[in-house]
Amino acid sequence: MEHRVSFGDTWADTTTARGRLMLTVLGGLAEFDRELIRARTGEGRAHAKARGKNLGRPFKLTAHQRQEALAWREGGELSSEIARSYNVSSSTISRLRF
Repeated sequence: MEHRVSFGDTWADTTTARGRLMLTVLGGLAEFDRELIRARTGEGRAHAKARGKNLGRPFKLTAHQRQEALAWREGGELSSEIARSYNVSSSTISRLRF
């Protein structure tokens, strides 16, 4: 374990037992806080889903446009050409699934 000496903060001096204890306590508090945030976020997401909210980024194309783009792609049209017609990137078109 590497020891660091802080000249400005004696409580954070890892060469002493007191400094190591303080950093261990702060690390434990940070981990506990992170778990609380994770739990609250999960509860909020579950509550939003139960209310019918869509989570994540909105689609760039409407459902009709997605179906139309898929039909064009199945017909042999290039993804780059389809993308240009909808003013989106070709990766947006290539990610579409049947």
